[in-house]
Amino acid sequence: MLFCKQMEIKTVSILGCGWFGLAFAKALLERSYGVKGSTTSADKLEKLSAEGIKPYLINLNEEEYLPSDFFNADVLFISVPPRAKAESSSQYPDKIKKVIAAAKQQVQQVVFVSSTGVFEDGNFAVDENTRPHPQTDAGRAILATEDLLRRHENFSTTIVRFAGLIGKNRNLARHFAGKRDIPNGLAPINLIELQDCIGICLKIIETQNFGKIYHAVTPHHPNRAEFYESLCLRSGMEEAKFKRELLPWKQVNSSNVPQTLNYDFKVKNWFQWMENLSF
Repeated sequence: MLFCKQMEIKTVSILGCGWFGLAFAKALLERSYGVKGSTTSADKLEKLSAEGIKPYLINLNEEEYLPSDFFNADVLFISVPPRAKAESSSQYPDKIKKVIAAAKQQVQQVVFVSSTGVFEDGNFAVDENTRPHPQTDAGRAILATEDLLRRHENFSTTIVRFAGLIGKNRNLARHFAGKRDIPNGLAPINLIELQDCIGICLKIIETQNFGKIYHAVTPHHPNRAEFYESLCLRSGMEEAKFKRELLPWKQVNSSNVPQTLNYDFKVKNWFQWMENLSF
C-alpha cells in the first residue's frame, strides 16, 4: 500500500544504531530531525543520548515486548541484519514480525536496509527489476523479510539494498592483506562508501520517494584484483595477490537511485577515492 500524499516528517526511528545507523542518525540530527535509536548494548545508551539521539535498549533475540514509544515516528528504518552463520532463513523474518506488530499502528513509512547479497552469483548484471534467487541462508532470510514487509498493508515499505560496505573504520583491505592466490580476481566489485549510504537514505526522506526498491551501489565496478591489490598498498598493508580468473560473479547496478532519486554519488571512481584515503 503506497502513501502518495506528501507528509511532514519530523521524527525518524532507527532500529539498529550500528556502523551505518549511528552515522545516519547524526546526519539526520544535523538536518533538525528528531531521532530515536536502538541498541542491544546497555553500555551504548549513554553514547546515543550524548549525540542527541533518544536511546532505546531493544534486542530482537530476547524481547517479546517492544517499547511502543520507539515506534511513534514518521519513518522507521530497520537496520538489523541477520547474524552471520547463526540464523536460519526462518528465524530472521520471525524477528521482523515482532517489529511489524509493534509498528503497524503508528508508522506509515518503513525503510528496510537490505543487501545486494540477495542475488546469486549468476554471471550477470542485475538491477532493481531483477528478481533475486539467493544461494545463501542469509540471502534467503533477507529476501523473505523483504517480501514480508512489502506485503503488509498498514505501511509502505521501501527496500534499500546496500552493496558491500566500506568507509571510516571499515577498511576491507584487511581481509586480503598478505594473502596469495586469492580466487576470482577478475570478478567485478559491488561496494558503497558510508557517505553514499547516508546520502541515498537522506534523499529518500527528503524527496519522499517511498515504496520502491533501491540498489545502493557505487556505479564503478573494477575487478577484485585491481581494486583490493591497490587498496592494500594505499592503506600501507602487506601486498595481496589475486588469481587472474573469473569464477561465478554478479554486477549489481542501480536504475532507481540515479533516475528516481536523482542522486549524485559522492564516490564515482574507486581509484580517485583511494587518492584521498582516510580510514
